[in-house]
Amino acid sequence: MSHPQQRVLPVTRSHSKLSFNAIVVFVVAIVVYFTVAKNASAESGSQSRAKDAPNIVFILADDFGFGDLHAMNPERGKIPTPHLDKLASQGMRFTDAHSGSSVCTPTRYGLLTGRYAWRTQLQHGVLDGTDDPPLISSGRLTVASFLKQQGYATAALGKWHLGFDSERPPEVQETAKAVDKKANAGKNGGAGLPVGSKIIEGPIARGFDLFWGCSNARTMSGLIENDKVTEKIQPINMLPRLGQRAVAYIDEKTSDAKENRPFFLYLPLTSPHTPILPTPEWKGKSGLGDYGDFVMQTDAVVGDVLAAIDRAGIADNTLVFFTADNGCSPAAKTEELEQNGHFASAQFRGYKADIWEGGHRVPYIVRWPNRIKAGSQSDQVICHVDFIATCAEILGVNLPANAAEDSVSILPALFGTDKAALHEAVVHHSIDGMFSIRQGKWKLEFCSGSGGWGMPKDPEASLQGLPDIQLYDLSTDPTESKNAQAKNPEIVSRLTRLLEQIVSNGRSTPGMQLANDVEVRFSKTVKKKAKK
Repeated sequence: MSHPQQRVLPVTRSHSKLSFNAIVVFVVAIVVYFTVAKNASAESGSQSRAKDAPNIVFILADDFGFGDLHAMNPERGKIPTPHLDKLASQGMRFTDAHSGSSVCTPTRYGLLTGRYAWRTQLQHGVLDGTDDPPLISSGRLTVASFLKQQGYATAALGKWHLGFDSERPPEVQETAKAVDKKANAGKNGGAGLPVGSKIIEGPIARGFDLFWGCSNARTMSGLIENDKVTEKIQPINMLPRLGQRAVAYIDEKTSDAKENRPFFLYLPLTSPHTPILPTPEWKGKSGLGDYGDFVMQTDAVVGDVLAAIDRAGIADNTLVFFTADNGCSPAAKTEELEQNGHFASAQFRGYKADIWEGGHRVPYIVRWPNRIKAGSQSDQVICHVDFIATCAEILGVNLPANAAEDSVSILPALFGTDKAALHEAVVHHSIDGMFSIRQGKWKLEFCSGSGGWGMPKDPEASLQGLPDIQLYDLSTDPTESKNAQAKNPEIVSRLTRLLEQIVSNGRSTPGMQLANDVEVRFSKTVKKKAKK
């Protein structure tokens, strides 16, 4: 069968070029269209989620012990905390909540990233100066950047203590360095950076729209607004001004009719950390010295924030957290407090810096009216690293596979739907870089002593003949006074293997294996001093 001959038109060079350009334009237009559509869809989705999402206020007290909250320690807690007690009666209190570390910086890292700080280069201690490089890497997802992606306004008001770079004004640069060094050696709040200094890779670069506060307790007289040091203030004025700024922020976000976004307010207070500086109107209020007075003032600041939420009419759609970054510091004169009947760690052993419970078991209250049962209590073992996963589940958003490696949502506990342990295990870390792992009732500690400032310290504890590891059954021995490691070798072996897995996997949650930033050794050889 013959076919009619098709006519082929000659193609000139100009025609070919025109056709090719038209194809390129068409393809580019298609790509742009779908990119814009995708972005618009994502933006619309985040706006839709944000429209009905709750405001989130996270209040983090500094060196506030488990037993400093009267509602958690009614028999041996002698400092009145009426506002926090009321908050506890309106929400859920956790009896077994923990900071990721028993000191400031690593806890804050874990809280904001959902990742244990011992996975970073910070293997012990805290950041200490005005020029510590940022501990949170630039590519790391934080709860602030995550919530910002979901349409939230984000603010951090208070103590950062996670490092940043800075640039001093040229005319004061050399003089300021000398002043900073001298001031930072003291305990009175320090001089901080000079006015006009620029903050680089600080809170604004880690997901916060607004920052107002200070670097740490030693430098809090250098007040930072966003990315610049704007004024010098007396350290005694920092806490009341933080409270005022937090109230103002809530008023700003709720009084503007055009502001229809939910907000995330991260409020890391500077109290009752040293310098312990209650203002004159609070002096003598507790009858337990400056520390007791400072705790009462801290409670009052929380009360002001809660009153602002109520006054704005947003309480029903505002999720409020209150907790602390670690246990009470011995600098609070804990021995004197105990002599007067106040036990800042309640029944638990140790204080700030220690691997024992008093170092990292903290008060933890969550209020969300009509969603969380008022006056309820949970005995779930939870950790500060859980915050970001909890936010993600509230919003119905999946976290990236390479973020929040140690974060588990506590929403089932908050809603009373939990049927089993939320964590397979929780890892603790002391100021000296000593590890422990907690699973159920068992807690295994990889050191002979406190791992911190408590007695006996390391390595003196091992010189006293104490075993290199400690194992406690917290269900029968919450004071960690009976080392059960010799009688339970199989439990020691099982928990050691589990910690090895958590370290080597780069995560403690299900998911792809990730890398730690540095090599991590959880079993350390303590250098023993020879007896003289």
